[in-house]
Amino acid sequence: MTALSIALEANPAIIEGMKRTSLEPGLLQIFRLFIGARLALLLLSLFFKLIRPEQRILRYPSLGIVELLFLMIYLSWPWLRDLLGRVYLPLALVVTSVGPIVEQALTVGLRLRHGVHGDAASADMWQLIVVLFVPLILLSWQYSFRSVIAFCIGTAMLDLVLAVPLAIMGGVRFVDTFGLVFVRSLLFALVGYVVARLMTAQRAQREALARANAQLARYATTLEQLATSRERNRLARELHDTLAHTLSAVAVQLEATSALWDNDQAAARAMLEGSLTATREGLSEARRAIHALRAAPLEDLGLALAIRNLAESVATRAALVLDLQVPERISGLEPAIEQGIYRIAGESLANVARHADARHLTVRFDQAGERLELTISDDGRGFDTTNPPSDGQYGLRGMRERAEMIGGTLEIESRPGQGTTVRLTVEAVK
Repeated sequence: MTALSIALEANPAIIEGMKRTSLEPGLLQIFRLFIGARLALLLLSLFFKLIRPEQRILRYPSLGIVELLFLMIYLSWPWLRDLLGRVYLPLALVVTSVGPIVEQALTVGLRLRHGVHGDAASADMWQLIVVLFVPLILLSWQYSFRSVIAFCIGTAMLDLVLAVPLAIMGGVRFVDTFGLVFVRSLLFALVGYVVARLMTAQRAQREALARANAQLARYATTLEQLATSRERNRLARELHDTLAHTLSAVAVQLEATSALWDNDQAAARAMLEGSLTATREGLSEARRAIHALRAAPLEDLGLALAIRNLAESVATRAALVLDLQVPERISGLEPAIEQGIYRIAGESLANVARHADARHLTVRFDQAGERLELTISDDGRGFDTTNPPSDGQYGLRGMRERAEMIGGTLEIESRPGQGTTVRLTVEAVK
């Protein structure tokens, strides 16, 4: 289950909001702006006609005012949108389209009854194209090209039906009206086709973006789970290399102590002392590991100084002669890579202190361009690389896993009695 689906299930209000916002963004705002502009222009023209009656032109302004007021109220009440659902916008578009056509036909009829004939009666019929242009844009914005064709046919049929009685009255020729309606319909079809195609492409882009966002959410969830799993593995390795080793040694010593207690109490007491010593050392190592898990050395000192302090601490604890060649500063690394290098260095140095039985320790950290190389070598007992010791003893598997996680290469060179060299190479400078 994706994070998006979880969020939707946990928030029913989001689903309800998605249902309510099925209209194209910004469409209702543009619709209300258009209605408000038409109403303001109509009231302004009515005002000028009242103060200058000599220029009064016969028309039905009350019909347009009623229509526009109805639409302003209709488009301003959200509960109507919830109540009507899919019918909400088509109903407003029908009123916006039919109203001006009926108003124009009644105006022409009024002029004919008052003796105004010919072109004077229908002189402003071209304004109908401008008025119907906005509902056409809104329709093609929200719906498909089929709706645009239905709009063109519907407005044309209504216009022609209303033109028949006007032609009978003798004021307007039906052929002229038919030609005007035909040209208007072709223009509307062309514009509607372009807008519908553009909106179809935009919807496809939005859907692709939504799918990409959902996929990114799934990737983010997967990466989070992977990071959690890696952190668990890291904690398991840290505990394995501290508590597990110590407890295993103490368990073996206590079993030997129990077996010798009745026959050789002196040897048993010596082994018991060894167990106590191992317990104290294990406790110290556990505290050191817990402190290291917090990554405080890296945050406080930086990678180079943290490795330097770690090497000096191990050399002091194990009484080793230290040859340290680490620069004062290593820059340009991502935090995850710094963490990986520091953990590998800590594991290698811990192996030297616990298992190598060495006298000399060499730690080198070189940076050449984008290439980093960390080398840790000792002159201890070593081991056969063709038959390496169990991973439970040296933690070699964990070191290799960390090297792979940071995109590095880990090489281990060792021979019995000739020491061990661990070389980590990383090409990861920013």
